[in-house]
Amino acid sequence: MHPSPASPQFLETTRSRVDALRDLIPRLLGVRTRITLEIGSGHGHYLNGYAAAFPEKYCVGIDILLDRWERSERKRARAGLTNLAFVRADAADFFAALPSNVLLEEIIMLFPDPWPKRRHHKNRLIQPSVLTFLASRAVPGCRFYFRTDHEEYYVAARATVNAHSEWELTDSVPWPFELPTVFQSRAPSYKSWIATRRPAPNAAGGIS
Repeated sequence: MHPSPASPQFLETTRSRVDALRDLIPRLLGVRTRITLEIGSGHGHYLNGYAAAFPEKYCVGIDILLDRWERSERKRARAGLTNLAFVRADAADFFAALPSNVLLEEIIMLFPDPWPKRRHHKNRLIQPSVLTFLASRAVPGCRFYFRTDHEEYYVAARATVNAHSEWELTDSVPWPFELPTVFQSRAPSYKSWIATRRPAPNAAGGIS
């Protein structure tokens, strides 16, 4: 039986995870203050290719599963990439631990869990509160690249972004880098959207 999200045990466990990330992230980034972030980096295939193609960018991939993190790290080590780090973390914990001086230049989300049942939609990452937080940490013009093979999630996520005051859909912008992931190669079809951070230097962010 899992502890309740409001229980002292749950809150203490969450604090411990976030504290560990607050120690880890600055050590990984060093003096870097701008990153490309992939949320749900899977086995690291795409982000390893992206980091190799754009050595001037510093890329961070996060995923909660240990096996995925280990596979990603092995790929990174074999490629000898120094502009790439993978972090095993829940997205909410990573957001809470991200140093205040670190800004997002690009955000990538490929084939996230669509949580297809209506009662689970609250678990989807494309939520107004998450978009507000990401906007608060994004440089003006930051682009958010999203791709899914789940039609209903595509439509819902696109509508959520389109309704948000700090992001605008910019479908005329080309996809930055193509490298099929394991999930993409198995998908019979998929759709993508690209959103751009509107200039809003005084936007206040937070995950509710």
